[in-house]
This record gives sequence, C-alpha cells and structure tokens, in this order.
Amino acid sequence: MGTTTPPRTLAEALRARDDESLAGLLRARPDLLSPVPGDITQLATRAGTRASVVRALERLDRFALQTAEALAVAPDPAPYDTLLGLMTGDGRDDGEHRGDAGAAIVKALPGAVAALREQALVWGEDDRLRLVRTARELLAPSPQHPSPTGLGPTVAEATAGMSPGRLQEILAAAGLPATHDPVSAVGALAGLFTDRARMGELLDTAPVEALAVLDRLVWGPPYGEVTPNPTAPVTWLRDRGLLLPVSTRTVVLPREAALHLRAGRAHRTPEPEPPVVAAVAQRDPQAVDGAAAGQAFLAVSTVEELLKGWNGGGPAVLRAGGLSVRELKRTAVALDVSEPVAAFWVELAYAAGLLASDGEADERYAPTPAYDDWAEGPAEDRWAVLAAAWLAATRTAGLVGGQDAKGRALSALGPELDRSAAPEVRLRVLTLLGDLPAGTAPDPETVLARLRWERPLRGATAQDSADLRSRLALWTLNESELLGITGRGALAAPARALLAEGPDAAAARLAPLLPEPLDHILLQADLTAVAPGPLVRPLAEALAVLADIESKGGATVYRFTPGSVRRALDAGQSAADLHAFLAAHARTPVPQPLSYLIDDVARRHGHLRIGAASSYVRCDDEAVLNEILADKRAAGLRLRRLAPTVLAAQVDPASLLDGLREMGYAPAAESADGSVLITRAGARRTPPRTAPAPVPEGPPVPDATLLGAAVRAIRAGDTAATVVHKETGPATPAGTLPRTTSAETLATVQAAAMTGSALWIGYVNADGAASQRVIAPVRVEGGFVTAYDHTADEVRTYPLHRITGVAELADDQTV
Repeated sequence: MGTTTPPRTLAEALRARDDESLAGLLRARPDLLSPVPGDITQLATRAGTRASVVRALERLDRFALQTAEALAVAPDPAPYDTLLGLMTGDGRDDGEHRGDAGAAIVKALPGAVAALREQALVWGEDDRLRLVRTARELLAPSPQHPSPTGLGPTVAEATAGMSPGRLQEILAAAGLPATHDPVSAVGALAGLFTDRARMGELLDTAPVEALAVLDRLVWGPPYGEVTPNPTAPVTWLRDRGLLLPVSTRTVVLPREAALHLRAGRAHRTPEPEPPVVAAVAQRDPQAVDGAAAGQAFLAVSTVEELLKGWNGGGPAVLRAGGLSVRELKRTAVALDVSEPVAAFWVELAYAAGLLASDGEADERYAPTPAYDDWAEGPAEDRWAVLAAAWLAATRTAGLVGGQDAKGRALSALGPELDRSAAPEVRLRVLTLLGDLPAGTAPDPETVLARLRWERPLRGATAQDSADLRSRLALWTLNESELLGITGRGALAAPARALLAEGPDAAAARLAPLLPEPLDHILLQADLTAVAPGPLVRPLAEALAVLADIESKGGATVYRFTPGSVRRALDAGQSAADLHAFLAAHARTPVPQPLSYLIDDVARRHGHLRIGAASSYVRCDDEAVLNEILADKRAAGLRLRRLAPTVLAAQVDPASLLDGLREMGYAPAAESADGSVLITRAGARRTPPRTAPAPVPEGPPVPDATLLGAAVRAIRAGDTAATVVHKETGPATPAGTLPRTTSAETLATVQAAAMTGSALWIGYVNADGAASQRVIAPVRVEGGFVTAYDHTADEVRTYPLHRITGVAELADDQTV
C-alpha cells in the first residue's frame, strides 16, 4: 500500500495509493466522478454508497464476485489464508478441490483480490482484508436476502436473544461443559462446529434421517420450516444446536456447521477460470471473407432499396412514434425478407442517420440529406458507415414485436428500443470471435456461457438484465451475419479491421473482396434481362425505371412489362431513347419481342390526354372515346362527353389515370398548356437530421485527460482538508471552515503576501458552495486577493468578503 502502518479506514487506504491507482479506480467506477470529489474522504464516502457499490458489484466477473461473497461470510477482517480456505476448502471432500481446480483457485485468487482492491470494494493488507461495509451488507446472509453462497448466520448471530437456559440445554445435549456466561456458551458451541475431530464424532452419532436433513440445507437455502411437533431427526439436530430457531416455525443451519459439512468451502463450484469459447467448425478464411463480402454488398443494396422505396415519402409516423405493423409488413414484402429482418434494416438505416421523420404536420418517414452523400460513395465505404453505426447503436431491433413493461407493443423506429447494454455486448461478442483463429465459427452456447461468467449479475432485476444480455448476444450473432461482419459464422477480416483500426481500415480490407460493378446486361427472349453482378449506379437506376426486379441473388433478373415500359415513358423517355439504351448496354442482341413491346406501348402512350377539370379525357380518335363510354368498367369514373374529342370525369386526374390504365389503356397526363406532363420520382428529404445518439449505460468512461485532472483536483483538495494549521484562536473542528474576522483575514493575507507563505482558507463561491483551500497570496488590493491556489494548481483571484477565515500552516507543513 506504500505506507509503514496499516490503513485504518478506506479513506486512508485510498490516500496511500499512487495517482495511477486512483485513476484506475475512477476509470473502473466512473460514477464516482459525478461530480469530482473534493478530497479523498469524499471519494471514500461516495465509493461506499449503496448505489455505487451495487453498480460495482454488477460489473465483477464471476470469480471476483465469488471472492467478494466469500469475504462477506468470513470474519472481518479476514487474513488471506482464511479467504483461500473458503475458496478451496480443507481437502476433506475426496480431494476434488485440491487438484487442478484447487490449483486454478490458488493461481486466480490474487488477481481477484487485486481487482476488488482496485475498485475499492476491498481494502487492507493481506493479513487484514476488509470488504467495504455496504458490500458486506449486500452479500451477507439474512432471512430476507439469503447469501449467494447459501450460508446462514453465524452461531453468535443465530443465538442472539436466546435464553441462557436454552443455551445450557444445547451445550448439555452436545456434550459440552456447562457455563453460565452466554458469551462463553456461544463460543463453546461455535468451537465445537469448527473443530473437525469433535464435529466428526458428533455427526457419527446422528441418525441417518438427521444427516439427510442436513444434506438438504447444507448448500442452501439454509432455512427450513418445522411443525409444532417436529420429527425425531429434526429434534435431534435442534437439541444439539445444528439447527437453531429463527422463529417459532423456522430454523437455520448455522454457518460454522455448514462450512464443516461443506469441507470448508463457501461455494459448491468455484469458477476461477472463464469458460472457453468452443468452435463448431473451422472454415477456410478466404471462404469466410468471401461470404461476408457478398453479404456486406447485399446489406448495402438492401438499405439502398429500402430508402429508394421511401424516396418520395415513406410510411406515416404513428402518434406514439414508430412504424405501424401494417407498414412493417409492407416493407418486409417489398424487401422480400421476414418482418424481424425488415425491422433490422429499418433500424440500421435510422441508426446510421440515413432515415428520419420529416417533422411535417402529416409526419412521415423519408431519407435524410445524408442519404444522398452516402448513396454516392463506393460500396465499401457505405458498408463501413452501416457497420460502425450498428456497433455503437443502443437501439435494438430484436425487441420489435415484443412488449414493454406496461404491456404495450414495441414498434420499429419506436421510442422504447434503446438498451444501453447493446454496444458493450456487441463489442464483447465480436471480440470473443476475434480471439479465435481466423475462420473459426464459435458455438453460441459457449459464447453465452462466457458472457454470463464475465457479468453474472445478481437479484431479480439483475436476472432480467442477464436474460437481456443473452438475447443481445444471440441477436448480435444473427445481425452480424446479415451485415457481413461474419461469414458462415466466423469473424471476417474486414470486421477484424473495424474492431482494431476503425471504419476506414475496414473499408480498405473489404474493397478487394467486392465484385467490380458491371456496365452491361444480358437480354433474353422471354422479356427479361439478367444482371450477372452489381451494376454501375447510372445503369442500375435507369434499368429500375424501365423494368421490374423479378429475383435477386448473385445475378438479378429484371422483367419488362407494359407497365414498366409506360413508367419509363412517363419519366420523359421516348421509344427511340429506350431502344438506344438497350442497344448500348446489352451484350446480347435486343430480342424482337422486347422491341415490339416498347413500340406498342409507345404508340398508345399519350394517345389519351388527361387534365384537370375535375378531370377530363382528350383524344383525337372519337372511336376510342366511344369505346370508353360504352365500357361498363368506366361507370365508377362518371364520364360524360363535352365535345367529340373530350370526356369530363368527376374524379381527380390521378384516379382517372389509374382507372383507365386498369382498363388496358395507356393515357398520359398533360399540363395546363396541353403538353405531356413528365412524371419523375420525386426525391423527398427530411430537414438535416443527425443520427440518434446512443443512450449510454451509466456515466461514460473518462479519458486520460479528465482522469489526470480529477486525480490532481482530489489530491489538492485532500491536501487542503488535511493540512495542519496554526491555531490563532479556539480550535477549529476537523472538517469545518476556518473562521476569522474581516480585519484578521485582511491582516493575515497581507502578511502572507509580503513573506510569500501559504495559508489555509475557507471560501464560499457565488453558488454558495463552501470549500477549503491552500493558497499563497501574491497581491492584495481593491478587496481582492490574487494568489497561487495549491488546491486548483493555478493562480486565482478571490473576493476577500467570500473568505470565511484564514489560518497559517504549521511550521512543519509544506505544500
């Protein structure tokens, strides 16, 4: 600890640490920095508060937690050898824990104790280890909160309040000499239970049924209920103190007796070593990288397809926020995936800042301006953006479809999907995969077992958290496969670069694995086109207007239909433009059926003209209008003839267009001046939106700069709080501010400025916060003192009227 005398308090133990050790404590428990403690005593007090201790215990691994649990049932203070005995046992259980397991415990225990010391949960030298009182209260056994070790109270705790007569009866039945001192009686009974030989002799006389009762209680819970007329085995145990009464109907197995039956072990199965992540398959690393790259390209394409579908304004935002179940189903059908997978892609686009609500009165989802920049980049950069956003996001798509604490359904893009543990779990799962040899696919169950060892947690709420962490881990494995982080179950090289070096390095590793975009297609006689790989962006966008995607995969199949050709004509293309486009990009001759389809749709396209009256139909061919009027399917359009070549309708132009197209015609909309109205896919964008900020789990881990400044501030505050000063009047109680009159304060400060000596002052700032400081005055004028503040390690100016008092430092004090 760096001191010649053992520390008497946690504050003294922390005060003896070096700056690096204090920084390690603040890094492990960042909640202690909110706000920065004024001195070491405040730091120790805050480190012992219940909320902070609970948070620290929840972040221990299983063996460190088992070590803390053993200290909670050990004497206080406990020598290291006593703790080791509780972890390994005394060797009476067929030597199981004296073999490899015992050796592992002996090897791991110093590290566990060091970790507990580092987090200020344990303090003191190895011959006097002390668990902080709050942790002991949380981990010690009680009827309301049984110990995690399954041990009950000590003999002294269980017999508190027992009558002296009853104690004498127990001593007599156990064959112990009578004593009229209750303390001696309790000590004699506890001594019996801790004496291996005498306890063995006593149990040798026990009925077999009594031993069976002890077997049921020995590993916990140690409490049992008895009837008003207990059985003979229970009576035998109760008479000899092996079962002590807690209430009229409850008895408990005392700790000393249980430890004898357990061969001295606090835990049935100590776990000094983390479970090994086992492999289920060893694959070729190149095959893994290839599979992951293919999935990465598909992920980018899927997100782009999703946002293109919402390019002109996506689905409406629910009143409570989020996407309706119906819209999620539509999205799943459009992307040809299941609804949970569709929810993942939607949430991923949102987490990456590519998708948001537009904020209008009729609020809808739409791409953000950042989407346009993202869509223009190369595929590897776009994937790196998605992967980095997924890794850091607290939004959890796997929760979609479940219920919140009030039983309400959780919807995609809804407000209740943030889980602060998600980034940590994702990073830890990928790190475990990265620790395996390249190409190794892990067994998911062993990954979950490792995570449960690293963060075992406690209590009912903790069990819910543990279940969530397990689900997060499984979702991570599934989502990483969808995103191309893993390939065939193993971590791919681009993902390893993402974890080690960042998104830019990941994109550089992915780029050579992606196929080069193609500038050609293969036309077939059945009105389809095959893209044998990814297409360059202009070709893909033009083809998406001219044809419908029929199937996806390694090769994409497009189908030309009258509707798709009409869509291209509506966008302002002519038949000649379409023929030229196909001839320029097809590696095969343009099939005659496709040429006929384009010419036929183009010949009829715009033959009918529709404009706004409510709406009208105009056509130079009267026979066509006569045919429409005679068609029963046009009844819903409520048409009437205004002129030989004009029909009026009582529906809006858009409905009239759709109705006539359903009847098999190819009308075109026209503008107010009579020209054909070209319809292009409108790009609707939200106002500039930033990606949703992750919701952190507790205070963020401070960086090195903040840690260094915090340690210096705590050290300086501790110097001011513990410095010895001269008494110029009545003694100042420890921890209170010095008090002097204004005249005394001014005179003392002026004298110190002349001699260059340091002073101890009390100071109250403008917010009313009081503090103690050590200053070296430099100048006193105009009601202010300018001084070097040793507490803040800088020169400051203080109003004299805010100084409560001053005192000179003792002659042997230096700062």
